[in-house]
Amino acid sequence: MMSARIPLVVATLSILLLSACTGTPEVREAAEVSSLDAQLPDTTETMPLDPNLPVILAYGDSLTAGHNVERDRSYPAQLQDRLRALGYGYQVVNHGNSGDTTAGGIARLEGALAVNPEIVVLAFGGNDGLQGRPIESMRGNLEAMINAFKNIDSQIVLAGITLPRNYGPDYIRDFENVYVELAEEHEVALIPFFLEGLVDLELLDAPDATLAESVRYMQSDGTHPTGEGYTIVAETVLDAISPYLSK
Repeated sequence: MMSARIPLVVATLSILLLSACTGTPEVREAAEVSSLDAQLPDTTETMPLDPNLPVILAYGDSLTAGHNVERDRSYPAQLQDRLRALGYGYQVVNHGNSGDTTAGGIARLEGALAVNPEIVVLAFGGNDGLQGRPIESMRGNLEAMINAFKNIDSQIVLAGITLPRNYGPDYIRDFENVYVELAEEHEVALIPFFLEGLVDLELLDAPDATLAESVRYMQSDGTHPTGEGYTIVAETVLDAISPYLSK
């Protein structure tokens, strides 16, 4: 099961996400106005790799790419800084592309495998859900990516995400369960909720608090973290990959 805190966090973020929505409960109609797919240029990192350093591959969509923040404020860049500060000799490759669904991840998989990552943080699915795509298709694509990285002996961390509450309890339940089930079946590590900690729940409950104060780590679109928010995401990822790190 996903963390019990997730519905409250997502309900709060949904206030922003749904500001442009029609209010309809139909998944596909909601998807038309609340999609991560921005049809942006490919932002995949192309800088040369150091052959002497093992690769940590950040593979995902706009939440990985760092949509609308400076490149050095994305979570992969901040994770790189944290690893260096802790004395770890790894290079973090940002292979995030804004707008990607899991099908987009499959389409780019050859390039991702080519960097021969020791560790992969696999963070796809948000766009599939927001577009109301079939759960089984999303699951199959994630599973194919997991298997491909396992075949080259990468350690995998699967990053879970959830959806605004107007997508309906059945679709949301099935969507969330994909991450939990795949992590169990393939014995890979799981981050239950990639954006955990980006809403200040205690402040949200304070009588004089405003929504803006409570979600200060999120951009105005209610979907993407700010640079400060990505600092939190980087710490979440660091905790998840720590068992696989060595000096």
